[in-house]
Amino acid sequence: MPEYRSPRAHRLARILADMAPGAAVLRISQLDPTQSWPSPFCRAYDRLGRGIPLTRVRGLTAARWVIRAHPDVPWDQPYDLDLDSGVLRPATERHVAVEGAR
Repeated sequence: MPEYRSPRAHRLARILADMAPGAAVLRISQLDPTQSWPSPFCRAYDRLGRGIPLTRVRGLTAARWVIRAHPDVPWDQPYDLDLDSGVLRPATERHVAVEGAR
């Protein structure tokens, strides 16, 4: 399972943590469930895997920043950004059971 990390990504994770108080993980994808075409999308989760509400603007901004910071990542699947370490890895299913959707 590939992981993507860099000092730049760690700085970005700290900024995003301020945008999503209480969040431990951001799930980033190009698959907004409300759109029929690829569109940056973000959901936030706390340490227990519970969803944290983000406004559409914050979610879109966070997704765009992460996607631009990781141009080498194949964005055909969702990725989880750990806000403590700044590590980006392919999304796990652990949040799906709590949230009910990706």
